[in-house]
Amino acid sequence: MKTLVSLLTALLVLNCGGAKAPFIKIKTGQKANKAKAGSSLQLSVKTSLENYSIKYFLNDQPIKADHQFLKNDPLGEYQIKAVLTENNQSYEKIIPFTLLASKAPQLYTYEVINTYPHDITAYTQGLEFDGDLLYESTGLNGKSTLRTVDYRNGKILKIKSLDKSFFGEGLTICQNRIIQLTWKSQKGFVYEKASLNILRSFPYQESKEGWGLCNDGNKLYKSDGSQKIWLINNQNYTEESHIQIMTNKLAIKNLNELEWVDGKIYANTYQFQKDVVVIINPKNGAVDGVIDFSGLKKRVKQHAQLNVLNGIAYHKKRETFFITGKNWDKLFEVKIFSKR
Repeated sequence: MKTLVSLLTALLVLNCGGAKAPFIKIKTGQKANKAKAGSSLQLSVKTSLENYSIKYFLNDQPIKADHQFLKNDPLGEYQIKAVLTENNQSYEKIIPFTLLASKAPQLYTYEVINTYPHDITAYTQGLEFDGDLLYESTGLNGKSTLRTVDYRNGKILKIKSLDKSFFGEGLTICQNRIIQLTWKSQKGFVYEKASLNILRSFPYQESKEGWGLCNDGNKLYKSDGSQKIWLINNQNYTEESHIQIMTNKLAIKNLNELEWVDGKIYANTYQFQKDVVVIINPKNGAVDGVIDFSGLKKRVKQHAQLNVLNGIAYHKKRETFFITGKNWDKLFEVKIFSKR
């Protein structure tokens, strides 16, 4: 009797829900399922189904089979989904798809116009001017600080040490407040600008780490070591959205110190491409330019703790950039111009 029951159960499983899923393959009309902004999809499927209807979705938004990407569409990783329906039964197939920048970035180089002293013990993480006053955030557990600096002579005017449990990261100044990130503690700090007194802290949400920070006067822009830059509300510090940073060939990760200049984000690329700063369009995440700072590190004192280029500050009045690095003894004032 038990054998008969087991046999009947097996037959029921085969006839109800045990049927093999149909074969479905999505074709995008783009090589390796990658396309450049401004191009079009040519969606189709190969399937073992015969009499079916089909709908396509891009990140769960319905699209047509010949969907046209606009040049300012957000770049990065997408999901394309096909939903096939046959005899009131629906089947889904999802594939990854990458939208790249429409063109290669412009290449830039630099000219050093002034050199200033810089604290060689500063593991520089964030750098930003407020008028002539330079604000700097430094890292490493037990050595992390927030400080104001006279850039002309390198003198530290005010300094505030972080608890040794925190590894300081990027900073920005927005509406008379300083916002400073920490690395893996899932926490940022807000300070009163003049006194450096702490006003509050805030938690991260979807972003897991704190790297670089800048602002456009309204929104904050935060990198976290991935290819994403998060847009953050400057009142309650919640992450509202993000962009993904892409060239015409690949995603750019390890975006570190950030600076907002004339509607663009300038970002160090930590240990991704040495001594390079990328210029990012914040509307869609496209890398519009790449600045080659090779050779700058050779101009500083060579010592055991010397580390990578990290620190971009734009002086609005002088219309120049100030560049330094982790444990560099110099701060460089530079002009940037395109390569011929």
